[in-house]
Amino acid sequence: MNSQQTLNIDSETEADSVESFTIDLEEPINVFSLEGYDYPAVVSGDSDSADIYDWLERNRGFVEEQLLQKGALLFRGFRLAEKERFERFAAQACNQLIGNYADLPEESGTDVIYGSTPYPEDKTIYFHNESSHLNQWPTKQFFACVTPSHTGGETPIVDCRVLYKELPQEFLAKCKQHGLLYIRNFIPGLDVSWQDFFKTESKADVELACQAENMQVEWGEFGRLKISKRVDAIKKHPVTGEDIFFNQIQLHHPNFLNHSERESLIELFGEEGLPRNVRFGDGSIISDEIANELYDACVRNCVKFNWQKGDLLMVDNRIIAHARLPFKGERKILVAMGDLEKSI
Repeated sequence: MNSQQTLNIDSETEADSVESFTIDLEEPINVFSLEGYDYPAVVSGDSDSADIYDWLERNRGFVEEQLLQKGALLFRGFRLAEKERFERFAAQACNQLIGNYADLPEESGTDVIYGSTPYPEDKTIYFHNESSHLNQWPTKQFFACVTPSHTGGETPIVDCRVLYKELPQEFLAKCKQHGLLYIRNFIPGLDVSWQDFFKTESKADVELACQAENMQVEWGEFGRLKISKRVDAIKKHPVTGEDIFFNQIQLHHPNFLNHSERESLIELFGEEGLPRNVRFGDGSIISDEIANELYDACVRNCVKFNWQKGDLLMVDNRIIAHARLPFKGERKILVAMGDLEKSI
């Protein structure tokens, strides 16, 4: 992939049920797998005749088991994209929802339900694990479809355990040894300002916030701010013990910028001044070739389905990385996150 391409995943026919699980059900609720895929598990039913909240209460162990095995569950037919129903379900499915999450716009009347990332509809949001560049991250993430777009707008997901097995061993070894260094430059007039991002006008408050996250801070001329943070990229799942490639390389690496945009930004600010970048933890460069191999592995192994109104997708954020494809027409996806996990 060169930096001008977008995520290219061929459309698939909507999958049929092919596998049933043995669950003691009182409501007309079915559980099956997507044809040709190992994940997500699909829980389907009719919101007029099935109590999904009672089902979840009685089958919480099954849901947790499926998250560990498959990484994701898709709930379909229960009107779970209505804000109040979505919040109730997400709150019931985890121990604590995350409020005041700075990277997403809050929905009115709540501090735990958000809109999806506001990003141009003709652009791709590449694969990433939510908040994997920080000290803490949600272990569970929920997406609910209020309005499916006319075309495109799917949310592909990929199992990061598979990525760990397929990526080059030399690359993974360097990730294990050094981790990843995420870099962000706040440049006035380009992207969000540091004042809006940190919700303060005080440089001292910014430094305190960065200190709490073990971030390095550098103040530059003309109101510029550079922050950087080293994190582990290879993690063991705390329950299964499986190795996982946990990262946001595609959201930060300049390879995923439009080619002309990349060249212009380098000409203006230099390689060190790019708004976002990622390197190995020792500061050495991650090549475009490796970035492309990661992209190819994600596309080769991802699962994509068409959103239906009312769908809810629940993922284990440690196992599953997600993306968003370009779209046309109105599209609205709600997001919730829960059960923070912190780096040691």
